[in-house]
Amino acid sequence: MSTILGILIPFAGTAAGAGCVFFVRDQISQLLQKLLLGFASGVMVAASVWSLLIPAMDMSEDMGKLAFVPAAAGLLLGMLFLLAMDRLVPHLHMNCDEPEGMKCSWKKTTMLVLAVTLHNIPEGMAVGVVFAGMLQGQEMITLAGAFALSIGIAIQNFPEGAIISLPLLGEGFSRRKAFLYGAASGIVEPAGAAVTILLASYITPALPYLLAFAAGAMLYVVVEELIPESAEGEHSNIGTIGFAAGFVIMMILDVALG
Repeated sequence: MSTILGILIPFAGTAAGAGCVFFVRDQISQLLQKLLLGFASGVMVAASVWSLLIPAMDMSEDMGKLAFVPAAAGLLLGMLFLLAMDRLVPHLHMNCDEPEGMKCSWKKTTMLVLAVTLHNIPEGMAVGVVFAGMLQGQEMITLAGAFALSIGIAIQNFPEGAIISLPLLGEGFSRRKAFLYGAASGIVEPAGAAVTILLASYITPALPYLLAFAAGAMLYVVVEELIPESAEGEHSNIGTIGFAAGFVIMMILDVALG
């Protein structure tokens, strides 16, 4: 039961953020959007380090001086995976008119949702891998630590849900439909986490690599998209402040609960 709750917490964060469409009359300001993007970046970087990369290296201690190999290899593979997804899946980033990925005739709103869905893939993988490790009895991963990661990702999913849903109001969507689109972008997280957990008995030997893989995918999203979007235009320091707040909160959650 605790595992089911753990993998649903991040989705709840996305849905709660999407629910802002019922309380906010207009789009969020550019200043607040930069702050939220920076905050999400900070949470994801801290989660990648404390919840994924450090446990990956701790699990590989028997490799001696080569204990970094699984973490390094997994991280690079995770980045390459997201790079491939970024090139193949048609999607559109916020405040951009030119879609990325393979050319298609899909609607703008569909590609906006796909952009956020791409962000959520590594987060779902991260939660799934951590809970899988906990269920397999890995000493480096505790139930509290797994929940710390879920809560941290849920916190950073809140602004993502709002950022995808609120602009849809300006596109002529009803509040209900905008909420559903925003919430739907987060479904990939519990789905991906559940599949990973179901395969737990098969992935145990590769767990350090998979932890680092999820970290690499998350860091790709941060460096390639979130930080540039939070730093463009005026008041880029707001994004930096948000990053610091997100990083510190996630670090505290992981150390205090882990």
